Order: sequence, then structure tokens, then C-alpha cells
Amino acid sequence: MQTIPAIDLLNGQAVRLHKGSYEEVTVYDKSPINQARKFKEAGFEHIHVVDLNGAKEGEFINLPHIKEIIDELDISVQTGGGIRTFDDVEMLLDAGLSKVICSSMAIKNEEDWLHSLQQYPEHMILGMDLKDGKIAYSGWLETAEESVESFLSRMIDEGLQEVLCTDISKDGTLAGPNFDLYHDLHRSFPKVRLIASGGVSSLEDLETLDEADIDAVVIGKAYYEGRMSLEQMAGFNR
Repeated sequence: MQTIPAIDLLNGQAVRLHKGSYEEVTVYDKSPINQARKFKEAGFEHIHVVDLNGAKEGEFINLPHIKEIIDELDISVQTGGGIRTFDDVEMLLDAGLSKVICSSMAIKNEEDWLHSLQQYPEHMILGMDLKDGKIAYSGWLETAEESVESFLSRMIDEGLQEVLCTDISKDGTLAGPNFDLYHDLHRSFPKVRLIASGGVSSLEDLETLDEADIDAVVIGKAYYEGRMSLEQMAGFNR
């Protein structure tokens, strides 16, 4: 299992939101590149960066900070937040991002999402945020009518290789992941690389995900709140 440390960027600072609320913000580091450097020094070669301004406003005002991380640290970055069109995808890949995570775009602009998926299959990640068993989008305010199983099956037929799945009810809560959700997805769609996200709070959580053969896990708040060290996180990488 791959462990992927996370940085959420808001106004150029490394923060965390509680359950996605912009009203509940904790600033962990005013210099995101300093935080990324700690990850690099601990042996991580790939990190997860979310542009919260982009997600809310659709403008990539944190992209210069992300580019600085990539250029100065020579580290691989996957990013999401505010990606609306195929042109956005190309712009981010041209800027040096290794992978692009699309959530709302996959629902609201399926034409451009499928075009991106067909042109850059190895660089595209479906960001599948689940709310009460349904795919949520537009800042988690709306949910899709199509079932998770139907949507994923269609996307796999179109070449989807990787899914980042977040249980919104667990995000930023340190309440433990939704193990049943990830187990069921892995069993139903074994050919898709599954990245778990949301709720990880302990080494025991990582052990359970690892034993379930989940491919990767994004870790944010558990690290920032001192629940686990970078050395402990890195110990699960393979």
C-alpha cells in the first residue's frame, strides 16, 4: 500500500477543513513548500495537494505554490480542486503535475472529462466523493442520480485506471475510515487502483487498509494532529 501525505492549500497556506467546511479552517503551516520539504526528507516521492481556492472559486490561485514545490523539491504531485474543463487538465499537466484529480467535472462536464481520460489515461484520477452512498459534487452540495456502481462501470469502460474515494462523513474527523466502503469497492472493481481518503486516525487504520489490499491512502489530519509520524507513515509504503 502506498501512503500519500496531503497538503490542502487555501490562500497560499497549508490548512485542513472539517468535513469540507470553509468556516472551520485550521492553518498548519503558512509555507506549504516547507511542509512539502518535510515529506520529501522523510522519503516520500509523491504527495497529494488540493487547491481549496480552486475548488471554491474555479481559479488556480495556488498553482504557483504547487509549481514551486515541484520545481524546488523534484517531487511528484497529484492535485485536485477547481478543474472544470479539458483545457484546465492540459494546463495543469503542462505545469508539471503528475496526476490530475477530477470530481465535479466528471459529473457536470462529462464530455471534457472523457476526453481527458482518453487523452491522458495514466494521469487522470476520478475524485469520487460519497455522501450517503451517492456521488457528491459542486462542493458536496449536490448528489448524482446515477448509482456509484453504474457510473464506475461506465468510466472503466472508457479507460479509467484510478479512483480517489472519500467518504465525506469521515473527512477531517479522525473517526476512522469507512472500511466496508473501500472493501466493497475493491472487491467490485479489482482492476481499478483505489486510493482511500477520509477519517484515517491511527496506525491500526493503516494496517486494516493494508490487509484489505487497498492500493493507496491519503493521510492528512492524522499527521498534522500528531496521531502518527512521517516515519510511521512511510513504513507502509511499498
